[in-house]
Amino acid sequence: MNDATGRAGHQDRVWSVAEHLDDVLSTVAPLEPIELPLLEAQGCALVEEITVAVALPPFDNSSMDGYAVRVADVAAATEASPVTLTVLGDVAAGSGELPEVGPGQAARIMTGAPVPPGAEAVVPVEWTDGGTGRGPAAAMRAHSAAPQDAGGRVRVHRPAAAGAHIRARGSDVHEGERALTAGTVLGPSQIGLLAALGRGTVRVRPRPRVVVMSTGSELVQPGEALGPGQIHDSNSFQLTAAARAAGAIAYRVGAVADDAEILRATLEDQFARADVLVTSGGVSVGAYDVVKETLAAEGRVAFRRLAMQPGKPQGFGLVGPDRIPLLALPGNPVSSYVSFELFVRPVIRALMGLPDVHRPTAPARLTAAIASSPPGKRQFLRGSYDPAAGTVTPVGGAGSHLITAMAQADALIVVPEDTTDIPPGETVDVLPLG
Repeated sequence: MNDATGRAGHQDRVWSVAEHLDDVLSTVAPLEPIELPLLEAQGCALVEEITVAVALPPFDNSSMDGYAVRVADVAAATEASPVTLTVLGDVAAGSGELPEVGPGQAARIMTGAPVPPGAEAVVPVEWTDGGTGRGPAAAMRAHSAAPQDAGGRVRVHRPAAAGAHIRARGSDVHEGERALTAGTVLGPSQIGLLAALGRGTVRVRPRPRVVVMSTGSELVQPGEALGPGQIHDSNSFQLTAAARAAGAIAYRVGAVADDAEILRATLEDQFARADVLVTSGGVSVGAYDVVKETLAAEGRVAFRRLAMQPGKPQGFGLVGPDRIPLLALPGNPVSSYVSFELFVRPVIRALMGLPDVHRPTAPARLTAAIASSPPGKRQFLRGSYDPAAGTVTPVGGAGSHLITAMAQADALIVVPEDTTDIPPGETVDVLPLG
């Protein structure tokens, strides 16, 4: 018995959504970890805990342009009676050799520069004359001009408390502390933190490579004119975008004609670059449902009926020498997208090694009635969800071709199998798609 036959079991039985998803996920293991440069690791999940080797910041530094001073020297400073200090020279960001600030002295300091020994606070340049003998505006202009020579003078108009305008060593994070936990998906802030910690590479699970293709001889590339009986291929664009939004590296193959040899050759060409293969169309019982005819005949993919609407026909199997998961989705645009959310997205998340493979549901009150939900099927209706108000409004009808309603929705309303109608004001489960 081959894999597909074993998974399919009784071909005529109807599978629940949960049964199909459990079967799919039972074959998926997280991708092997690899070491990647920081920017290539964006969107990947960490497989190691990151601890701090060097405190951040690594030294006391100034948070302002101004003057590094001793607290006692400026304690009596006022606008009417400023304190005059001798300037030792400049301390710029990146300075190595630092002057020691003694009684009656100050060092002109720039933002990010190390605080020199002896200094206990930084007086912002706005609180001084900038060494010009004039007011705050002239002080700021002077501070951004040429370096101030040692032996000059600066008048300070306000006192400063100990530690004022100083970013203390380790005030962000100390050595040995945990900075990031395993499983964290690396975004811009996490990449920036790793760089600040001195990490040039990081060990992660790579983003899964997902190859998407539509099937159907009637499909035409967007931008091209339609002939009789033709429609533009939307599914391959929609599903590729959805795969990228889920965290994958997605490749769009485009539309494949209803020809078994072409389909087989196209799939085999993608084995080398795919961790997951996703097809749409050709999975029902029509005379030209080539995906089902081709892959079921070869015994590699099981096709089954699910107790759901939209998305009743589904296919799943492991193909190629590396046993790549292939998910065959129905061709109607809404059916295809709902199927992606329920089955493909969890596969992508599982390959990334993430614990939260499912989108969380939330309760919401219906603002309009739902009628005529088919008995025995779990229905997924498009909805506009307002989390602040805790409400959801159905968008469009139940038709699986209504792609405009799908584009206007930001959630799926879940109607259980044993429910056929729901009045306004009742609470339902929604699946936010944001």
